[in-house]
Parts: sequence; structure tokens; C-alpha cells
Amino acid sequence: MSTPKTQTEWKLTTLAEAVGVSPRTVRYYVQRGLLPAPPFKGPDTVYGEEHLVRLKAIRVLQARFLPLDAIQVELLRLSPEELRRLAETPVLPAPLPETPPRPAPRLPGKDPTVEVARYQRWLLAPGLELHVSEHAEAKVRALAERVRALIEESEEGKQS
Repeated sequence: MSTPKTQTEWKLTTLAEAVGVSPRTVRYYVQRGLLPAPPFKGPDTVYGEEHLVRLKAIRVLQARFLPLDAIQVELLRLSPEELRRLAETPVLPAPLPETPPRPAPRLPGKDPTVEVARYQRWLLAPGLELHVSEHAEAKVRALAERVRALIEESEEGKQS
């Protein structure tokens, strides 16, 4: 009775399918430097264990919403053992986009058939927004104003 052999080399399509990406994505990651280039052998080019581990780690980091530049930095920072542990981390599936939208909150004393809620959008800093309901209580609006003022003070301090 022979012991089962573990696979250590994959063709491009097999590797891509094993991780759940397209072959084009694998080639792109090689081009960006996220994956090392495989030894080129024409149609017999194969990818190794390191490629599989790195691809799995990339998928985990993408599930954490990291952009590719940050993923590249993280891959360089991790030791081979840390990379392997990261690659073994289960990736939770993303929520389905078909999730029905939640109804807008109903205001006390208002017509229950009307469910329109309007919000003011405040851009606090690049990449940071605050949405304030037009029906927010005075205390909530005051809190939002304090947050906005703190950020403005912080930005002014950086410019000085």
C-alpha cells in the first residue's frame, strides 16, 4: 500500500481553480510582484507550493479589504511560517448582494406609510464622511458638530 502523494506543482489553470481566481489574475499578480515568476517552460510551465500559499494568503488579505499595495507590503513583512498560517485562515464568504434593503426608520407620530429618511453628508477629511439624519436630535447634531470641529482643528494643526 503506497502513501498518497501531495501535489507540489500545478499548471496555471489548476492553480487558479484551487484558489478561486482566474488564470489572468495569477498572471497579473506575477506582473505586480505579489507572486514570484514561475520557471518558464512554455506550455509545461508549472507553479509551486509557494505560489499556492501566497495566493491563498492574498485571498485572506483581500477578504480583510486590504488594497493590493498593502497586501504586497504585508507579504514582504511575513515570514514563510506566518505566511503559511495566514494562508490557512478561513475566508468568510462576502454577504450576498441580493440582501433586501432595510426599511427606513419610522418617526414617532408620523404617517407610517412614509418611510423616507434624508441625511446630510459631511465630508470630514479625505476618505471620511459623516451622515447626519435631518431628524437627528439636537444632542446628536451637537455631537456631530464637535466631531467635525475636532477634525478641522487636527487638520489645521498639520498645516502649521
